[in-house]
Amino acid sequence: MIRPSHRALAFLACMAAFCGALHAQTDRTITIRMVDGRTGKLIQSQNYLARVDHQEVIHADWAVGNEDGTGKLVVPRGASLLSIRATYEGTTSYYDNCDSNKDQGAPVDRWYSIADILAKGIVAHNDCIGKKVPEKLQFYAKPGEFVFFVRKQNWREKFDEDYQSH
Repeated sequence: MIRPSHRALAFLACMAAFCGALHAQTDRTITIRMVDGRTGKLIQSQNYLARVDHQEVIHADWAVGNEDGTGKLVVPRGASLLSIRATYEGTTSYYDNCDSNKDQGAPVDRWYSIADILAKGIVAHNDCIGKKVPEKLQFYAKPGEFVFFVRKQNWREKFDEDYQSH
């Protein structure tokens, strides 16, 4: 026979497990790692430009920096696709994403499934290197992580971007 106190304890344990599973389903937080596409070093930044579902609105205020140099991004419910772009650090270091094809001039945004990022994690493609990926650039993402590669713009690219914005 189960005592009432044990029954209450079992009920509370079941409720805690249920609430934990429910929280895991509604938690829409993504950890962002911005990595130098040539050296493999983490770039500590809070300058991410996030967009959802092919909307033109850029959400630079969604990402918050973590102490370890990564970013934390909370995406809204109902959003299914995410594009994250690097931006400048201060006034001197401009970055380009290594997953955007610049063959047509301007970078093309790549869109990633938020459900896939949350379920298994995603490592974006790194076009800043050749076909053979060195070991220092082989990254793996945990569920809820998005890893993307960037490179610093050269002086000509910075000049062209500054010129086009004026």
